[in-house]
Amino acid sequence: MQYSSLAQVLFLILAAILVVSEAATEFECPSTVALAFNEAHHYKDVDYDSATGSSINGSFWTDSNTMETLHLVMLQTGRSDFDGLADNSFLGRNALIPFTDWETFTGPFIDDAGWAVLALWTMADYKATHHQQNVDDFLTAAATVYDLIASNWDDTCGGGVWWTVDHTYKNAITNELFLTLSAQGYLRFKNDTYLENAKKAWAWIEGSGMRNAQGLYNDGLVFGTCVNNGETTWTYNQGVVLSGLGALYAATGNETLVSEAEITIDATIRNLTVNGILKESCDDVVLEGTPCDSDQQIFKGIWLKHLQYFLTFVHPTHPELVEKYQAFIGSQSEAVLRFATDPQLDIGSVWYGVDAGGSVFSVQSLASGIMAHAANAEYGPCL
Repeated sequence: MQYSSLAQVLFLILAAILVVSEAATEFECPSTVALAFNEAHHYKDVDYDSATGSSINGSFWTDSNTMETLHLVMLQTGRSDFDGLADNSFLGRNALIPFTDWETFTGPFIDDAGWAVLALWTMADYKATHHQQNVDDFLTAAATVYDLIASNWDDTCGGGVWWTVDHTYKNAITNELFLTLSAQGYLRFKNDTYLENAKKAWAWIEGSGMRNAQGLYNDGLVFGTCVNNGETTWTYNQGVVLSGLGALYAATGNETLVSEAEITIDATIRNLTVNGILKESCDDVVLEGTPCDSDQQIFKGIWLKHLQYFLTFVHPTHPELVEKYQAFIGSQSEAVLRFATDPQLDIGSVWYGVDAGGSVFSVQSLASGIMAHAANAEYGPCL
């Protein structure tokens, strides 16, 4: 995608920011904002390597999520605590290099590329609100990566984007990301190709059979037969689809999309919680098996972040949904603080109970906890 002028870019971004953050002034809670920023500063001071622009012991896709979250929480609060982080980040550095080979940079996993687009857009939003230069570089990079993702759609299994460039697996998360990127991209740029892609992505997801009888999305489809593989219903697979449905609803006004999202939210709360707190299948307060790995340690926070996005897209016409899920959002943040946070402000991977050796303290679990506090700051109860 080519942009005619920086002024046009800024206009489009600022319009998008209004969509993403218009709820902030109505719902933002000062005490929870302080909690989110305390943990965000802890990440920046302890777990961020300014020399590389990456997290210490992080990974490409989880770092992309973390960069997105830090800039989201600044946007929703109007603060600038991490000003300059966008350009210093590993993504920002490459966005500022015109000759970056994004296909090599994002790697063989198509979902990794999707997380990068979300981060680049959110960092561009922040830069635009602070009248910083090189916003168009971030958007051009994001457009290039988006096109790479779209090029991995084909007719196998009736459609869908492949998980990797090897084209051996079609799964939920990659296609949910393509849905939300396409729908949000249309809201940002009013490019009909984005809207067409969003509609076909949802049509494919809805007809794929990946959602089971519980209302939850399994991991993906069996290669060759294209049937639901029955694998783990990870929390983030139930989350990213929400932001996609919310953005597509904002673009089309189709009320069915809101109902479909509610089915998945309610199924998550019903089936993937203990005592009302999100629990990954690998979470355990007592280590009796294999703990969640570094990828899985960030999943619960991603669920809450994309619920936050969903509510932002739909709350102007469905304020009752904020009320419906407000207490649940608040309970997650409270559990992170009560059960998962140690005296050094590190956050563990297990939220649902007192840690007895099973919680893993990592940069990914820290980022997940920050996401919980950010969602609570905007849509949880203010205590």
